[in-house]
Parts: sequence; structure tokens; C-alpha cells
Amino acid sequence: MTMRNHTRCVRLLSLFGLAFAVACESDPTNPGRQAKPAFVLLAPGTVAQVSAGPAALHTCAVRTDGTVACWGENAYQKATPPVGAFTQVSPGFNHTCGVQTDGTVACWGYNGAGQASPPPGAFTQVSAGLAHTCGVQTDGTVACWGANDAGQATPPADTFTQVSAGYYHTCGLLKTLGAIVCWGDNSYGQATPGVGSFTQVSAGGYHTCGLKTDGTAVCWGYHPPFLGPPPPGAFIPTFPPGDFTQISAGSRHTCGIKTDGTVACWAANPDDPAPPLPPPGAFTQVSAGVGYTCGLETDGTVACWGGGSAPPTNTFTKISTGGRGVCGVKLDSSVACWPSNDAPAGAFTRVSQGFSHTCALKTDNTVVCWGSNDHGQATPLAGAFTQVSAGDWHTCGLQPDGTVACWGNNDYGQAAPPAGAFTQVSAGYWHTCGLKSDGTLVCWGYNGAGQASPPAGAFTQVSAGGAHTCGLKADSTVACWGDNSFGQTTLPAGAFTRVSAGNGDTCGLRADGTIVCRGAEATAPAGTFTEVSAGNNLTCALERDASMACWGGYAIAQTPP
Repeated sequence: MTMRNHTRCVRLLSLFGLAFAVACESDPTNPGRQAKPAFVLLAPGTVAQVSAGPAALHTCAVRTDGTVACWGENAYQKATPPVGAFTQVSPGFNHTCGVQTDGTVACWGYNGAGQASPPPGAFTQVSAGLAHTCGVQTDGTVACWGANDAGQATPPADTFTQVSAGYYHTCGLLKTLGAIVCWGDNSYGQATPGVGSFTQVSAGGYHTCGLKTDGTAVCWGYHPPFLGPPPPGAFIPTFPPGDFTQISAGSRHTCGIKTDGTVACWAANPDDPAPPLPPPGAFTQVSAGVGYTCGLETDGTVACWGGGSAPPTNTFTKISTGGRGVCGVKLDSSVACWPSNDAPAGAFTRVSQGFSHTCALKTDNTVVCWGSNDHGQATPLAGAFTQVSAGDWHTCGLQPDGTVACWGNNDYGQAAPPAGAFTQVSAGYWHTCGLKSDGTLVCWGYNGAGQASPPAGAFTQVSAGGAHTCGLKADSTVACWGDNSFGQTTLPAGAFTRVSAGNGDTCGLRADGTIVCRGAEATAPAGTFTEVSAGNNLTCALERDASMACWGGYAIAQTPP
């Protein structure tokens, strides 16, 4: 709720033996920022396909309803899929492409080489590589777009049933003979396929694997653990014996599903370290990425191993954003906070983030606070409460008799509530507002921008922000007052069910579950939601499946601890 500076960071990413600097800054004009992808809930039986990729540091899944969920690295918004129904999805290095139900291809993420600008027309399959993408069109021909420095985006004039894009090479499965044809870089033999009839091909980093009609796996090429020309000799990756039903080549390893449903993984080269062992159990699909692998189990559960690649499964009943990040009350009544990761154990019903402290209401109706306590804002009063709200340096709570009690900084009278009965209280930066039992609003504390001067009339909810306040009126419209430097007090007309005032923005939840925002962080994601919380350059909302989506300039870690 406070007027604080955004944070910036730069971290190193090791890929292909090189170190890349990846920006994770808050500036929304910087395409490399680590904005947070939407939280996803992948319940068993709701996933139709999971896909990593040889160049991917993020993973995407197509749900059974056709919607796409992605998690992992989100530079250039590559893990933020568009709204729509898809039949297949393929993550690349900094971009992602998917085939929509009408056969057209949609791509998102980085487009510096044109890899995210698909041609028009209908496709049956798409594969995203390092900086290029290829797809099989409905007539069987392959179209490629993006980087073509090694010829990886110049397919032959043949008809194919499948195509697979690697780093700098591409391979396709011929429609008539079942043979594999490859094009692009062949420095390590990755574009010189084995002979025979195949049912599937998978291009990795500098190696390729194919599944023959008899179920055996064949791989060719080499991934060097060093830069420079390869030493002399034949570089043929090793792989376990046995029959397979599906195969997937990643950056430096390959995984396959055996006929009994178990997964076997092996290194792309004998000199490479062994990849992480897959979990036990039976799988129907597997997809290898950069140092990690994800698979779809027979019960529809997504399992990932290696590289911290597991999809987020956190589901929440309540959320709150503030200066410390975001906190949520989970379905098991525990509280998770990140990036602070300091929530106490216990069972809770509500949580509220201030600037540097957090307070939560326990199931026994007592309040627990943690974080900064330099003004006493994290030392709650004893007794029972029905609601708690953490402001900048003060906190207020609603007691069972309807009176409001506050503690912490009181420089402007923000912690000195008036007498009377209230049904809700909201602590802002240096002011506090309460909803009285007769539906009128009362505010106290600093009023330099008019944030503590509510309009007359009947309200059902109030939200105090940084230097402005908004309330939900009895007719379901929203009224805001106070500072309007970013347009945060000008929500559009129409009916809302909830409103949340942040530092320099306001978001409202409509009856159809959509969110409308105005102000500094005014772009809300598409979808349907049940709750919204605007904080300090960060807004989060609960989706109908209890998963969470967050957006804004303040980049936070993707998942709670």
C-alpha cells in the first residue's frame, strides 16, 4: 500500500555451456523482466499434454478443456499463455507456440528473430526450438519461421507427419516411408539420421533420437561438454535397451516411456553426467527440457523431476499483497508468504500484508503478527477478533462487539479509531477507514489527498490504499476518492462485487469474475476470479479453481516455499 521503489535484479543463466545475464527487473518496458506467470492448478485428470523442450527453461501443459498453463522461467512473458483453446503446445528457449483448436498457430514470448510470428494457415503440430519454430501444415508440408543461420528453418519440399525443432537443426518424420529427414546444423552429426522406419522423432540440443517401428530407440549426434570443434571419432549417444512407446530428447539428456509405462532417461553423451532419475510409476507421455523432465502419469497427474521444474500446486482461500510480497491462506488453513518465507505455523482464516509486517487471524480468533515491529505494528492486542488489516506502520482489527482496535504508529491518528460499531476495517498507508453497521463510511488519519474524506451514502465494503480509498456502494458501483495521480480513482461504471485499493492502482472484481484495474499497474489478466488484492506495485487474484495469478512491476518468486 506504500509508495516504495521497484526492485531490480540480474541473474546468470547457464545454458549450452555459456553464461547469459537474464534481467528480472520491474520495468514493464523491459522484455526480459521476470514477471510472474500465472499460478496454475493441474489437478489429476485435467491435463491432456505436458511439454518442456530441448531449449526450454519453462514448461507448459494443455488442459483437457484446451486451456494452456505454463510455469518456470517467464522472461519475455514466454510462460504467460494467451486465452484460448489449444490442442498442442511447445515451449522454446524464450518463446512458446501452440496449435489452437481451429488449426492456427499462436506464439508468445521473444520474437527477435521472428520465431513467435507464425504464418497463417492450419497446422496439425508445432515445435519450438532455440530461436526458430516449425510446424506441420494440414497438407503435410512443413513451414518454419525464425532464425535460419544454419538452415534450420528451411525445410525440404516433402510431406511429413511430425516435426521436431532443436537448437540449430530440425528433423521431420516423412509421411510416406516413415524415414527421418533432418536439416540445419550438422556439426555433431545431429542432422544425419539413422536408417529405417520410424514412428517418432525428437530433436534435442546437439543430438536427435527416433523411435523405430519395432519399438527400439536410436539416437545420433553429440552434445559436447565444451565449446569448440568435436574430437575425432563417432559420437553416438548411449541409450538403454528395450522397447519404447515414446521418446523425448532434451538439452543434454533423453527420456523414453517403455512398454510397461515406466520412464528411462539417459545422457546425450557418455561423458555427460547422468540425468536425474525419473520417479516410479506408469506414464503416458514424457517431455525432456534443459536439465529436467516432465511426464504425464496414467492418472493424469503431472510429475517433473530435476532442475526445480515441478508445477505449482498451491491453492488458496484468501490472499493479500503488500510491501513484503504476497501471502495466502492455503486450503489446509496454513499461511504461505513469499518471498519473505517467514509465516508462522498454525491454522488461519485470514491474512493481511502491510509494508514491512504481516498479520493473520487464527482459527481461534486471535491475531498473530510478524515482520518489522519498530512502531509496534506487529504486537497485536490480546483478545478475539473477527478481521485484521495491516497498513504501513499500523494495524487495525475488528472485535466481536463491532468495535475497532488499532496498534502501531499513530503519527496522524491512523491508529485512533472512533467509537461505534463497524462491520469491516481497512488500514492504508497513513489512514484507516471503517464500514459502520449502518453502511456509512468513516475514515481517520492523514488526509492530505482527501483519502480520509469518504462520500456520503451506503456502502458494503471499503479498501484503503496508499493515498486513496475506494468503496463498494450498496448499488454495486465503486466510488473512489483521494490521490488520482495514476488514474487509480477512476474505475469504470458498472457493477462490481469487490474492490481493492493498492499503492497507485485500484482493481475491481465484476460479477462475471473478470477484473478491471486502473492506475500504475492497470493491466489485469483475462480469466475469471473470486478475489483480488492490490498491493505495492503487485496485484494478485484467486482464480475459480483456487489457484493464484499475480501481475505488476514488482517481480516475485513464482511459487511459495
